[in-house]
Parts: sequence; C-alpha cells; structure tokens
Amino acid sequence: MNSSLTVMRKTSENILELPLEDRAEIALKDAVRKLKLDHARRGLPLYIWRDGKVVEVSAEHLRAEFGLKGL
Repeated sequence: MNSSLTVMRKTSENILELPLEDRAEIALKDAVRKLKLDHARRGLPLYIWRDGKVVEVSAEHLRAEFGLKGL
C-alpha cells in the first residue's frame, strides 16, 4: 500500500527518466491504492481474483488496511 506512494514521492521529480515499464507499474499501483481507499471510505467491498476464485475483501478490512475508523 504505502510502497507505491513512497515510490511516487521519490520519483516524482524524475519520473520521466524512468523506463516506461516502471512508470506503468507505479501508475497501476497508485490506481489500485486509490480504488481501495475509495471503497474503504464509501463502505463498499472489493472483489478480487485470488487462487482461482473471486473473493470479497470487506470494507472493514480495507478500512483497517488504511487505518480508517468510524466511517
């Protein structure tokens, strides 16, 4: 969760100097982090593919991951 944000902050000044693959990975991780945070704030579960099955990640789990309480 925080690693992509840290990478974004460290590379924001020279992001265009990174290879395209690295920039794409940073963008994807940031988009996933934003989606998870949005679902946590709105109280919505998130459905992901894990071990060949669709599983639900509860809003409570997402809130705990981001340290959000009482939303």
